[in-house]
Amino acid sequence: MNTNNLVAKIWSFCDTLRDDGVGYSDYLEQITYLLFLKMADEYSKPPFNRDYNIPHDCNWEFLLAHELEGLTLDYMTALNKLSNSGKMLSKIFNGAQNKIHDPYKLKKLIELLNEDDWVSESVDIKGDIYENLLQKSAENSGAGQYFTPRSIIKAVVECIEPMPLETISDPTCGTGGFFLGSIEYLNKTFQKDLRENKVKKDFLQFKTFQGWDIVPSTARLCLMNLFLHGIGDLKETPEINVIDSLLEEPKIKVKIVLANPPFGKSSTYTITNDEKLAKQEGFILRKDFWATTSNKQLCFVQHIISMLEENGRAAIVLPDNILFEGGAGEVIRKKLLEETNLHTILRLPTGIFYANGVKVNVLFLEKKKIRKKPNTKEIWFYDYRTNVHHTLKKHQLQYEHLKDFINSYHLADRNKSNDVWNEIDNITGRWRSYNYEDIISREKSNFDITWLKDDNVIDLNSLPEPDILAQEIVDDLEGALNSFRDIVKSLTRI
Repeated sequence: MNTNNLVAKIWSFCDTLRDDGVGYSDYLEQITYLLFLKMADEYSKPPFNRDYNIPHDCNWEFLLAHELEGLTLDYMTALNKLSNSGKMLSKIFNGAQNKIHDPYKLKKLIELLNEDDWVSESVDIKGDIYENLLQKSAENSGAGQYFTPRSIIKAVVECIEPMPLETISDPTCGTGGFFLGSIEYLNKTFQKDLRENKVKKDFLQFKTFQGWDIVPSTARLCLMNLFLHGIGDLKETPEINVIDSLLEEPKIKVKIVLANPPFGKSSTYTITNDEKLAKQEGFILRKDFWATTSNKQLCFVQHIISMLEENGRAAIVLPDNILFEGGAGEVIRKKLLEETNLHTILRLPTGIFYANGVKVNVLFLEKKKIRKKPNTKEIWFYDYRTNVHHTLKKHQLQYEHLKDFINSYHLADRNKSNDVWNEIDNITGRWRSYNYEDIISREKSNFDITWLKDDNVIDLNSLPEPDILAQEIVDDLEGALNSFRDIVKSLTRI
């Protein structure tokens, strides 16, 4: 059975559970528990013969052979026991609850997952199946803001070019999208090296990735996602921490950070580098921060820079307000120019996230040794927003749409890109550089730069198709509403 058919079969069962109050995310979580036990059962048999010390009354054969009577109670008891078993088992089953209270439907799901042999499939196939289920959940649950489009992830990773033995972190890892993109790139680019060099292979499997997420169920999905893509095993897991990563300074420095911090400006606390201010209620002290702020994205920008080792590199997905906001935003932008080589900004269109009204950019930078002169000499901007129209159904953003950007990014002499803007020969060019003096002289050191003419403003006859236009209107309204919500939240704290 191919990937799409298997996903469709498993996902269709969710419709039978919704009448019982089992939502999309709950369903995916239940699949996570059961699928883990199914794979552990497969690994316990020849040719693997691995023993993971899963108690008899918790294992797959016990659940599969269980009669309907008492099934839900014994399943809940098994989840509780597994959550206290240590290592991978505790991380996967921590806080696990059974949301399928109809024993007939629970039995049906167990039998459904038992119809296919997951371990016999390649890592790519079973990983893709689980990724498809995660995407289905994002599409249908309203939690799409946590799901970074895989086309963006692939493009970002190809620009960053991770290498074996490099550490990769994400302080807001979600279900692990950036990790999976990195795994795919490493396995494809260094296939022979990783196959023949045990040190590099083991480093990828156990030491490359470190992530944080404040939601236990999301961290659980990330762990399972990594496991299905060949990272970790049933005894040793990558470091996926269930904690707010902003609460303390990084304990170790890493080579690469890839992140899409959660949308929404305000936090319930303010982070400051002022020791006196930090003594007040609602403030957290971070001496490594540049500015005091409760803006989540601004906090994560500072945190990510602190995470990086010297010459470490990062790609950060950030909303538009980070490019132009005053106060702490201006301080942080100036510090970025001074202490990092912020060399590239990719501007992305609306209509590409499952959450409406989202306008984002990807900032690419390298952390440098502090000097008297700014480390950023120029920023290259790629405008893949002006006159670009995407929707989630009819015209999705694909990796191929970003190939021109990737090619321009990798050019040793970026001025030789076919997309480079020129006021004489190429006024529609999407690739343009601004030097440090250009940027710092702008009001508030504003990075919110556009130079292309919007066709729709000039020629009403060139409006996009009605469905695309309607989606853009929805995105704009949602964006405005989100901004007003942030204002209301900030006013309630005054």
